[in-house]
Amino acid sequence: MLGVIVVFILSWLFLWFFSKEQVTALGIIPTGRRLKEFSIGLILMAILCTINLVGQSYFSGFTYVHNPDYGIWDGLNGAWWTFKAALFEELIFRGAILYILIKKIGVIRACIIGAIAFGIYHWFSYGMFGQGIIPMIYIFLLTGAGGWMFAYAFAKTKSLYAPLGLHFGWIVISIVFLSAGPLGDSLFVPDGEAVEMGGWAQLFFFLFQTVITPGIVTWYLVKRYSAA
Repeated sequence: MLGVIVVFILSWLFLWFFSKEQVTALGIIPTGRRLKEFSIGLILMAILCTINLVGQSYFSGFTYVHNPDYGIWDGLNGAWWTFKAALFEELIFRGAILYILIKKIGVIRACIIGAIAFGIYHWFSYGMFGQGIIPMIYIFLLTGAGGWMFAYAFAKTKSLYAPLGLHFGWIVISIVFLSAGPLGDSLFVPDGEAVEMGGWAQLFFFLFQTVITPGIVTWYLVKRYSAA
């Protein structure tokens, strides 16, 4: 939580120094609309992440089974950890810097820069250096697509709530529910030995994460906030 507080204070200082605005310019004050945007983002991404991971398990030849050793406090701690992780990254990548970039160079270019930065950041957070160029490109495209979604959600809603909901919705399913993250075994764990997916299945799930999911979110934002 200390990291979130530090980034929040730095965001406040950055906004005041470069834009003479308060941190509330990031849309952090809760309102009914913003809480609804958070909820819609969370539910939508939870559904899409479930489709992605359960679909991959089907084509990889394994299923998910309930982990009896994972209790309610484990789940609450895991959810709190993922929420803090999502909030920390949102404050950095969809906070003061993106806000100022949007004002200076426009929504599209600012969101593209944000997506690129988010992709490069994950080379460091995932320890990708030395893993080869193909895995680095793969991670860059995967996380960069997420960076675009979250940045565009911030730009269209003028608030951190929508991107935070999208971000949290994806990682809480992958990490807390389906054991696909740094916290290890969670509520459901793989049962059976995974086999390599076929080429077409691999391509589909890659496109699902880099094109289909961002496309759905972008389409919704354009339709919902076309006058924004």
